[in-house]
Amino acid sequence: MIRNKKVVVVLPAYNAEKTLEKTYREIPFDIVDEIVLVDDNSHDKTVQTAKELGIQHILLHKENKGYGANQKTCYNEALKIGADIIVMLHPDYQYTPKLIPAMVSLIANDIYPVVLGSRILGKGALKGGMPAYKYIANRILTLIQNVLLGAKLSEYHTGFRTYSKEVLQKINYNHNSDDFIFDNQVLAQIHYLGLEIAEITCPTVYTSDSSSINFARSVKYGFGVLVTSLKYFFHKRTFLKFNLFKS
Repeated sequence: MIRNKKVVVVLPAYNAEKTLEKTYREIPFDIVDEIVLVDDNSHDKTVQTAKELGIQHILLHKENKGYGANQKTCYNEALKIGADIIVMLHPDYQYTPKLIPAMVSLIANDIYPVVLGSRILGKGALKGGMPAYKYIANRILTLIQNVLLGAKLSEYHTGFRTYSKEVLQKINYNHNSDDFIFDNQVLAQIHYLGLEIAEITCPTVYTSDSSSINFARSVKYGFGVLVTSLKYFFHKRTFLKFNLFKS
């Protein structure tokens, strides 16, 4: 706990056998109370590894439901077991768990309700091996989103996030996409409510074992980002209304 607030780390896992233990070993258990791992029907020994590590809250999807659906299960379980602060961490070791104390403390001390680990602040993205086309796409999409949402984030696409329970209780994340665009929809929903979002510099590591989406799915994701931003823009400024922003 930190300031009497229960901290739960959620791990949305898919074929994370090779990196799960390394990720788990760096989690700061002096402040983290519990771990929730949701396996999205992996084809390797992710679940077996999780059991060997002693992770108590392991949930299984009998079929592959998608990255967004995995997070829904993660957050629902974290709230069910009484989490006050929820950290979403990829178990592929792309993001370092060593930043969890810094991210959690900003929420525990009531400074911000949401904290993102940004790969773009500083030189973490390219230095860590992010493909050039993904970096360029990240910068273009972020610029467009900042204009349409009226925000000033360095990126909307990081998979390292920390939320207060109140934030997850206020947004209708269970009605979001089951695919990768889920992350983007969540940030749009949070911004729509006028909640502040903090960012901290986060180094990142891209290896052959890191999870990633291929070029075709990246293009699909990019279009999804644009659609989400346009829905926000029109929902705020016109008579057009979208369920994405209804509580």
